[in-house]
Amino acid sequence: MRALRLLAIVLALAIALLAARAVTLPSRQIAVPPAPRLALDEAAIVERFAASIRFPTISTSTDPATVPVADFQAFQRWLAESYPRLHGSLTLERVSEHSLLYTWPGTNPALEPVILLAHQDVVPAADEARWTHPPFAGAVADGFVWGRGTIDDKSAVVAACEAVELLLARGFAPARTVMLAFGHDEEVGGAHGAQQIVALLASRGVRAAFVIDEGLAIVTGGAVPLLDRPAALVGIAEKGSVTLEVIAKAAGGHSSTPPRTTAAGILARAIQRIEASPFPGGIGPVTGGFFEFLAPELPFVARVPLGNLWLFGKPLDWALSRSPAGNALLRTTTAVTMLSGSPKENVLPSQAVATVNFRILPGDTTESVLGYVRDLVAGDEVEVRFKGPGRDPSPVSPTDTPAFALLHRTIEEVFPDAVVAPGLVLGGTDSRHFSEITPNVYRFAPFRYDGDDLKRPHGIDERMSIEGYLDGVRFYVRLLENASGAFEAP
Repeated sequence: MRALRLLAIVLALAIALLAARAVTLPSRQIAVPPAPRLALDEAAIVERFAASIRFPTISTSTDPATVPVADFQAFQRWLAESYPRLHGSLTLERVSEHSLLYTWPGTNPALEPVILLAHQDVVPAADEARWTHPPFAGAVADGFVWGRGTIDDKSAVVAACEAVELLLARGFAPARTVMLAFGHDEEVGGAHGAQQIVALLASRGVRAAFVIDEGLAIVTGGAVPLLDRPAALVGIAEKGSVTLEVIAKAAGGHSSTPPRTTAAGILARAIQRIEASPFPGGIGPVTGGFFEFLAPELPFVARVPLGNLWLFGKPLDWALSRSPAGNALLRTTTAVTMLSGSPKENVLPSQAVATVNFRILPGDTTESVLGYVRDLVAGDEVEVRFKGPGRDPSPVSPTDTPAFALLHRTIEEVFPDAVVAPGLVLGGTDSRHFSEITPNVYRFAPFRYDGDDLKRPHGIDERMSIEGYLDGVRFYVRLLENASGAFEAP
C-alpha cells in the first residue's frame, strides 16, 4: 500500500507539473496597437487588380522559347501605365528579358535593402468551362476578383506596386533601399528569373535585410484546429523535392512461358517495401516552432500536450501522421506516381520502372533520400537512380531576429485578430534562391484564405476576396513604413 500511495503522489505531482506548465506558457505574440486603417481608393485599386488578371502570362516549360513574350510585354506595359510614380522614381532593370527588378534607393545606403518578391507568371487554366467566370476575364463579382493568378501570384505583384505608388504620392522617402523583384518563371522553377536576379545582386555584393515572398498566408474558418482566431502563418523554410526511378530488369519473352518472377513482380515487391517504410519523422525545429507560437493561444486541453513536447512528442507524431497534411509536416514524404512495364499484355517486360517523388524535410537531402531508398531495396534486385536534378530543402530562417520581429509586429498591426506562427511551406517558391544573399527569407502572403480558398490555386475558380486584397495593400504600405529605418531588437 505504501508503494501505491507513493506512486499516486508521484503521478499527481507529474500531472500538476504538466498542468502548471500548460497554464504558464508565455505568449509569443507581440502586443501592439492596431495601425490606423489606411483609407484607399478602393474601386480604382480593385479594378487595377482585376485588369492584371487579364494578361495570360502563362508558364508551361523551363525552355525560354515557350515564354508567351507578347503577353509578358503587354502586362509590363500595363504596369508602367498603371503605376506612373513607381516607374518615374524607381530604377527598373530587366533580367532574362522578362523578369523585373525595381530599386527604390534609400536615404541611408548603409542600411541593408529589403526585397518584396513575387512572380508574374501563372499556371495554365484547365477545364475553363467549369469556371464560374472565365479564368482570364478578371471578373469582379460577389465580393471577389476571379481568375488565374488572383492568389498565385499577381495579387502580390500589384499589391506591392500599389503600396509603393501610395507612399510615393504621400512624399515618403525610405531610409532603407526597397527592391521589388518580380520573376517570370516561378511556376517552372525560377531558373531564368529569380535565380538570375539573385546572381545579379550577389555579383554586386548585395546583402538583404530580409525577403518577403508568397508561401503561407492568413488562414481562417477553423483551418487550424481548436484555434478560434485567424492564423497568420509565416513560412520559415520550404521542403525540397527529388524524383527517383526504381528499375527492375529481367528476361523478356512471351507471356505463355513466364518465369517464376517477372520484372514487374520484382518491381512490385520493391515498391511495397518503399511504401511500407516511411522516412523517420517527428516534431523538428520548424514544426516545433509552430507549436511554440501557437500553443499559448489554444485551449487548455491543447496546451498540455503542445507545451510538453518532451513527453507528448511521439504521440503527437503518431496522431498527426494519420492525415496526409499532418504527415507532410513531420517527415520526407514518398509518393509513387508513375509505373511502366510491358508495351503489350502478352509480352513479358524486360524492364519495369516506377517513378517515385519525394518532398524533402529540412534536415534531409536529395543524397540522403537516395541512400535511404537504396538501403530499403538492397536485396530486391533493382536499381535506384535520380530522375533529373532535385533540390534540397531551403535553410530554416530564424525567428529570433529583428527582421522577423518587424514582420511579426507589422502583421499584428494590420491584422490584430490574427495569431502569428512560423511554419513549413510544402511546395517550392522563388524565395529559396534568395538564401544566398540573406538568412532572413520569409514566405508570407498578406491575404486571408479559408479552407475552401486553399484548394483554388492551380485549380478551378481561383479567386481573391476584395476585402482581403485591400488589406494586403495596407499590409505592404505598413511593412515599408516600418522597414524604412533601423530595426528594433526582438
